[in-house]
Amino acid sequence: MLGPRIGYVRVSTSEQNAERQLDGLSLDRVFIDRASGKNADRPELAAMLGFVRKDDTVVVHSMDRLARNLDDLRRIVQDLTGRGVRVEFVHEQLSFTGEDAPMATLLLSVMGAFAEFERSLIRERQREGIELAKRKGVYRGRGRSLDPEQAAALCRRARSGASRSQLARDYGVSRETVYQYLRCAEHAEEPAPTS
Repeated sequence: MLGPRIGYVRVSTSEQNAERQLDGLSLDRVFIDRASGKNADRPELAAMLGFVRKDDTVVVHSMDRLARNLDDLRRIVQDLTGRGVRVEFVHEQLSFTGEDAPMATLLLSVMGAFAEFERSLIRERQREGIELAKRKGVYRGRGRSLDPEQAAALCRRARSGASRSQLARDYGVSRETVYQYLRCAEHAEEPAPTS
């Protein structure tokens, strides 16, 4: 007898629609990560892996939503099926149970490799496009996260003893971005060299 159907959704940005991935499917519970798939270190993935039990079914929109590289994909699917959990990929129309024929294992590897290859092609085309735009002088890069007043306020709070982590949370930026603003402020306050 099959247990509950558990959905797993991963979107890379807050603007992407998480509901669209498993829309219309009957699921007992859904775990949603809003994170890059570059590695398997995602909180909701870990929660889902800890939650599922034998005879449950994990439903994922597509292989690239579960993992971006073939090693992680195979490891996660083998972990789940090894515990008696069925894994279904809606887009690829593939299911894995752990009792799969060698052909199913081959399909998982081939489809996963294609997904990884496609992702690397997209990144290569993106890099080429940026290089071309830079040569044409039309690439400006990513815009600044904070306006000048926010950056000044961030620096004042840092000098007052606010932690870098708290500043990052308050301003909605990474800690590295906080450090970059602080470094820029330090250089701006240095006296200009005299000749």
